[in-house]
Amino acid sequence: MNGWRNPMLATITDRRFSDENWVFERKLDGLRAVSIRDGWRPQLWSRDQKRVDAAHPELVDALAELGGPRFVADGEIVAFDGTDSFAALHARGPGTRIYYYLFDLLSLDGQDLRGRPLRERKRLLRRAFHFRDPLRYSEHRDRDGEDYYRHACAQGWEGLIAKRADSPYRGGQSGDWLKFKCVRDQEFVVGGFTDPQGSRAGFGALLIGYHEDGRLRYAGKVGTGYDHATLRELRARLDTMAQERCPFADEVPEPTAHWVRPELVVQVGFTEWTRIGRLRHPRYGGLRTDKPAEEVVRETR
Repeated sequence: MNGWRNPMLATITDRRFSDENWVFERKLDGLRAVSIRDGWRPQLWSRDQKRVDAAHPELVDALAELGGPRFVADGEIVAFDGTDSFAALHARGPGTRIYYYLFDLLSLDGQDLRGRPLRERKRLLRRAFHFRDPLRYSEHRDRDGEDYYRHACAQGWEGLIAKRADSPYRGGQSGDWLKFKCVRDQEFVVGGFTDPQGSRAGFGALLIGYHEDGRLRYAGKVGTGYDHATLRELRARLDTMAQERCPFADEVPEPTAHWVRPELVVQVGFTEWTRIGRLRHPRYGGLRTDKPAEEVVRETR
């Protein structure tokens, strides 16, 4: 079953286009998950091939009730906090609404569908499940990608995914799936933190970076977006990862910096990159456990 757990990944682009040979879906801000069932209770696998069933038992129950006995489907686990929000999914308090949006079908009743065109797979997907909350079908448009993109940004969505309509499903990065992003955000690696000031608990800011040519490049510090519980929990975790050496290839002008092993990955939103390669107005969005630190690079758009 290992081959089923390697999801197809979109490539970020600054092109916006309309094309009848492409379909356009909402880009959801959640946790990518492949669901698998082969006669037994459904399983949920994250992008880095870890089981996440225990964290989402209501989704496993929905898949068992609303799907057939044998399938492999791809989708996104999403929490809504006004709009879809990875931070809301990470914080997940009482009453948080969790949904599983399915957008692709890789196998049904033992038949491998990955070589079939995307539009055909989506037609089969719609018929393969009885969609009702918390299981949802990810709708798409067959045209007007540019208009849909403007609508997405006006609604506060993260963006769109454009997919070549006749493309097969291939694991890994692909130019057949493209990201149209409305906001700038991406994963970064934590390499250190600063001391808290005043009455603040935990730490002042995370020192973050990305990989480039085998080196960890410094992207700046993130001091906003945390609640008190997150500050304390992250500090406790960071203290277990302490090291003496600075992990960044660049000079980090922080006199109170504490260095950690560059293993922790966080989601960060920001307005733009500065001329010297630093983030402007960065804000913490949550921990990412579905992407290895060594795969984090600078995204461009």
